[in-house]
Amino acid sequence: MAISKNVRYFAFVTGFVGFIGLTMYPIAISPMLDVSEYKNIQKEARKNIKQEDIQPGNMKIWSDPFGRKKPDSE
Repeated sequence: MAISKNVRYFAFVTGFVGFIGLTMYPIAISPMLDVSEYKNIQKEARKNIKQEDIQPGNMKIWSDPFGRKKPDSE
């Protein structure tokens, strides 16, 4: 019994797509699912940087653009 060309083509395409998926998982998908490692790396890399000193053009540090008001205490 010979395997038809359609079955071999389907197996090839499925294997190729599966291979790409397995290759992309550690590169693109895994970092999106667990960002804690990258947050720790960023925290360590920026621990000695004062943002006020490196802000360009004497601009103020980012603040909330929608200006949420603090509740008034009466």
